[in-house]
Amino acid sequence: MKILVLGPFAVGKTTFVGAVSEIKPTSTEERLTRAGETVDTLRGLTDKTTTTVALDFGRLTLTDDIVLYLFGGPGQPRFSFMIDELMCGALGGVVLVDTARFTESWDAMERLEEAGLPYVVAVNTFAASPHYGEAELRQALDLHPSTPLVMCDVRHRESAKQPLIALVSHLLSRPSLEPAS
Repeated sequence: MKILVLGPFAVGKTTFVGAVSEIKPTSTEERLTRAGETVDTLRGLTDKTTTTVALDFGRLTLTDDIVLYLFGGPGQPRFSFMIDELMCGALGGVVLVDTARFTESWDAMERLEEAGLPYVVAVNTFAASPHYGEAELRQALDLHPSTPLVMCDVRHRESAKQPLIALVSHLLSRPSLEPAS
């Protein structure tokens, strides 16, 4: 199953893929440059030194019959063309959210919805970010009642696996599993 991992710049997509992958993940992390400062918003991200410029890739075997191939997309708008390419053949996605920057996750959700791909929303529980209840999160993110919402810490394997388990359950409950074209 090809699964996308999307979300804004610096939300934890690379960390998420690395935490759950059973193989050494492939990453296209590059150092941030002075030239990038003119196009990338680093507001509130003083410790950020690298960025994904194409994709992250990992694999996770859930059962003998279910193997997830994880494709983490870049978060900056200037690399958004990669998301379109990554969507081909995908069955669904995980959208990572930082509660300090709700609005920055809307683009990823919208793109998955436009492609007709089911997804789960995974709130990455950053220590410095505000914490909200499920009802508040659903309202702030304007989530459909059937869209799974999961809290996780992407740095820890068992916690990071929870959105993937929720996504697979969500996919298996649907009438058909057809990849995006």
